[in-house]
Amino acid sequence: MENANIKILLVDDEPDILEIVGYNLKNEGYQIFTAKNGIEAVESAKKNTPHLIILDIMMPEMDGIEACEKIRATKGLENVLITFFTARGEDYSQVAGFNVGADDYITKPIKPKVLVSKIKALLRRVKHVQLETANSEKINVGGIIIDREEYVIIKNGEKLSLPRKEFELFSLLASKPGKVFKRDDILDKVWGNEVVVGGRTIDVHIRKLREKIGEKNFKTVKGVGYKFVINED
Repeated sequence: MENANIKILLVDDEPDILEIVGYNLKNEGYQIFTAKNGIEAVESAKKNTPHLIILDIMMPEMDGIEACEKIRATKGLENVLITFFTARGEDYSQVAGFNVGADDYITKPIKPKVLVSKIKALLRRVKHVQLETANSEKINVGGIIIDREEYVIIKNGEKLSLPRKEFELFSLLASKPGKVFKRDDILDKVWGNEVVVGGRTIDVHIRKLREKIGEKNFKTVKGVGYKFVINED
């Protein structure tokens, strides 16, 4: 099966969740590993190097927020996809999740078939970002080519020359489609210590990218930051 090489770590302290969700994902052909708390999750992630981690927040011994933070700090796991899976839908929980490096957020309860569809969509993000070689200067993101050697974007065969900061901002957001990049991280990675700028600077650059690349490709996550979305229309 085409999914046989994809490893998913499912973490939840409820045995029924592990059994039901695990069963449905196994039926799709995925390799499934399970853990019932954050400590086991970190150990399993280090051992198995999953492509995706579905992580509950409220768990004994170590909660999902702390586990996510430890996983993100582990060499080789910095870019693994992590989605929180929890019954807590409050905004502060989502912000806390994004702050420690989560890529997405799924709220319980959810029908197994809907969950499987969401997981498939998450895993497509990995497939959309393809490096031509390990040291390639070109990255193809959903049909949009980022050429770092020539410092241009190629969309629908047309070369777009962007100002340096717009190019760097787009490259950052497109490096992980669907991932929410916090405003502070954007300022640090794109502007660094060059000048003191405010959050409004990011807004202006995002507006320009929307005009040049596509309105639907850039989403605002209120109170957190921005993410790049592949337009599949």
